[in-house]
Amino acid sequence: MRILVTGAAGFIGSTLSLRLLARGDEVLGVDNLNDYYDVTLKQARLDRLTPHPGFTFAKVSIEDRPALEKAFHGFRPQRVVNLAAQAGVRYSIENPYAYVESNLVGFINILEACRRGKVEHLVYASSSSVYGANRKLPFSVQDPVDHPVSLYAATKKANELMAHTYSHLYNLPTTGLRFFTVYGPWGRPDMALFLFTRKILAGEPIDVFNHGHHTRDFTYIDDIVEGVIRALDHVPGPDPAYDPLHPNSATSSAPYRVYNIGNSHPVQLSHYIEVLEDCLGRKAEKNLLPLQPGDVPDTSAEVTELMEDTGYRPDTRVEEGVRRFVEWYRRYYGV
Repeated sequence: MRILVTGAAGFIGSTLSLRLLARGDEVLGVDNLNDYYDVTLKQARLDRLTPHPGFTFAKVSIEDRPALEKAFHGFRPQRVVNLAAQAGVRYSIENPYAYVESNLVGFINILEACRRGKVEHLVYASSSSVYGANRKLPFSVQDPVDHPVSLYAATKKANELMAHTYSHLYNLPTTGLRFFTVYGPWGRPDMALFLFTRKILAGEPIDVFNHGHHTRDFTYIDDIVEGVIRALDHVPGPDPAYDPLHPNSATSSAPYRVYNIGNSHPVQLSHYIEVLEDCLGRKAEKNLLPLQPGDVPDTSAEVTELMEDTGYRPDTRVEEGVRRFVEWYRRYYGV
């Protein structure tokens, strides 16, 4: 198939693109290579893709409507995976406008381009952060998500609402994936595992929020990509069991689905750090701090729907995933 992947120089986007190319798909990667974090890392991810004859790249911001429309028109994708977004919960407190421009304006541009281009299926990144102030665990896609605690989360919830509108009005099949704390080789430098590894190896103290007591459903990158591909290949139709008198927020009478995509085995942050210390052969000096504004104490994914619909089965334990990350980090940075 011809598949357009936005955020193709990103952590998930580059790994997904490699997998799609390996199975014979033609991929157009779209990314603006912004400097939210190290651009050389983004370029290195792209350099893994460019030798493939089935890969082409367009340096485009999704909020740039004319440039995005030109990319769609030239490539004519059959399916689209939108992973481009301004990421980061904490940064959304510092720079809210970046999230409106990329995650809202950019997403309506994606939806319009898909509608006009008669795309067969749009898969887009949502986030576990939409669960916000919810405390019932594990988080289910059937739970209400009306109390976000960061603007980042609010924009991701808005993406789900916008997608449903286009599924309803234009019969555009859309699938939203609520990612749970993705980690692994080629990861993002602003994420905990990357920060912790760099500082521990440099002999610097690490900031441990909520005194290390909160839990996260850490999900290894290969499990995430496997889930994205399974969702991409599973084009949703109207849910025949949908009852408007008792609505289910994860399905619809329109061709629309929302899934959690996580490991479904939450790990306490303090244990995550212990695993990393074992892999590095060094102990961390810890600054124990309270929970950050916009963060939530715990996340845990109920993935039954994705398993039943696509056969998704995450199987990477955190001990194995962290070990693979450390091996990549030492190799990539020559540490």
